[in-house]
Amino acid sequence: MDKINDAEVTKYFGELIKIVAILRSENGCPWDREQTRESLKPLMLEEMYEAFDAIDRKDEADLREELGDMLLHIVFQAQIAAEEGTFNLTDVLKQLIFKMKKRHPHVFGDIQVQNVDEVLLNWENIKKGEKERESMLSSIPPSLPALLRAQVIQSRVARVGFDWPNAKEVWKKIIEEQKELEEAWKNQDQNAIEEEWGDLVFALVNLSRHLHLQPEEALQKASQRFTQRFHYLENEIKKQGKKIENLSLEEMDELWNKAKQEIKLIQKNQ
Repeated sequence: MDKINDAEVTKYFGELIKIVAILRSENGCPWDREQTRESLKPLMLEEMYEAFDAIDRKDEADLREELGDMLLHIVFQAQIAAEEGTFNLTDVLKQLIFKMKKRHPHVFGDIQVQNVDEVLLNWENIKKGEKERESMLSSIPPSLPALLRAQVIQSRVARVGFDWPNAKEVWKKIIEEQKELEEAWKNQDQNAIEEEWGDLVFALVNLSRHLHLQPEEALQKASQRFTQRFHYLENEIKKQGKKIENLSLEEMDELWNKAKQEIKLIQKNQ
């Protein structure tokens, strides 16, 4: 890969900005003109997840394309703001550059740090001084996916020492929450069941953090394994000339276990 050419970056980035401005203009595209910040939200989210998928598949060509789509949305949102007179893309870049330098005084200043933990603690202290907030959790968007939000909350409070000392203690909490969920289930208290189920999942996210796992990624992989095995099960049933709805649970379990073994063998030989 060639070294980044600053002149080319400036040229093409400037061209992208002009294209978006033209699309939003009176003589531009009707679809682009009618878009709002709100209407673009689901599309932005979709592009982000498509980029995640490309990363997981290690598909560099797709990732390059998806990063471009994400960049388009950033420029698009800034263009809408510029039209409304609130801010423009220059303001976005200036604020970002200022923030990055301010939050990395150990790189751009004279602050000394010894490890990543000190970097994160220093970062949190800097962020506290940037905005007046009632809580260190105030900046965490409620719109984050639930697993990610739980992980961010736990990581944030752990920086100030509000954390379980080790994974073993978290495991004890999981057992406690499991018993409370079981009790709520026995009592057929739907509100309590929901609450205790949430507490149990929250504790499991905490365990994943202590085990240095990404809960979202771990669950995605579990879903993918299930999907692969179920596809295998469906194909085996078709080969037998049968319909899945006509099989007993015992027959499906037998095929399911066969699927697990076959897929493990295939992955082992890859």
